[in-house]
Amino acid sequence: MYSNINRDSEYINRLSDYICREYQIIPIALTPAKRGFYGETWRLEATGNKKYFIKIVYPATHKLVYERSFPIIQHLSDYGIGFINRIIKTKDSKLSTEFDGAVLGIFDWIDGENIETDDTKIPEYQMLAKVYTVPVCGIPIICEDFSDKTVDKFFEQWNELNDEQIRFLLLEKNRVKLEHRAERLRKFAKLCKADTTDFVITHGDAGGNFMVSGDKYFIVDWDNPILAPPERDAWVMCGKDWARDAFHDALRQNDIAYMLRPERLAYYCYDFFFFYLTAFLDASAQADTVEEYIDGWIEWSFKYADKVKV
Repeated sequence: MYSNINRDSEYINRLSDYICREYQIIPIALTPAKRGFYGETWRLEATGNKKYFIKIVYPATHKLVYERSFPIIQHLSDYGIGFINRIIKTKDSKLSTEFDGAVLGIFDWIDGENIETDDTKIPEYQMLAKVYTVPVCGIPIICEDFSDKTVDKFFEQWNELNDEQIRFLLLEKNRVKLEHRAERLRKFAKLCKADTTDFVITHGDAGGNFMVSGDKYFIVDWDNPILAPPERDAWVMCGKDWARDAFHDALRQNDIAYMLRPERLAYYCYDFFFFYLTAFLDASAQADTVEEYIDGWIEWSFKYADKVKV
């Protein structure tokens, strides 16, 4: 994983010089920030007592996804969504740039703590509902196709795994569970493809990127926004009645006449399960990490999804 690479002083100096040249920001200190799964992140302190957040993405697949996100983030900002990272443009007014073969973006620094609890869900849903009111207006954005490609990728990885501890002791042990979820994903994908109405701009992992800064809240890391139904943001808590009610309340408060649909919630439960699982395998995660994921927090969502009829 690129986010685990330790950078030496030569790299940091090159990065500082690049920022000074392309952004006309004069760095004072550049230190690693809390790393994401794929991106290298940095805290930049600059002249004028200013602070910035820098995210650099190297892997080819994720570079494309990251680069596509910038016009959408700017679009949300232009429509008055102020609880997201504001993009800092280059001296040539570009939203992002390329450094060392990677895509680089600079944003305002948000002083705060990344928190996800039951108590943060209500403000999270209220903020997401405000985003849903923003019209697309022709911006380039990927549209949900309700694919089952995540499960195809998983089984390809399984067959090619060299790590015997994961392949045989872990995945074989969970074969029945994994095949059941794969079958359910395929069925819900087919069902959901029939209707692509009520799509909005979605985050995809707002709860994991909810920042608390004093009495203010932010949703950050808009790396993979897509045009999709609200269930893409709601599925994580779908197993809890109060959370579904809170989501509906947030929609109503923003004059959005929509009710979460069980088949769409179920689709995203199964699809994100395989999405995260393939990400762990891509990153050569240890067996205990994969096992903790399979048996961990995501199980709660399946208490709901497994009961949805297809």
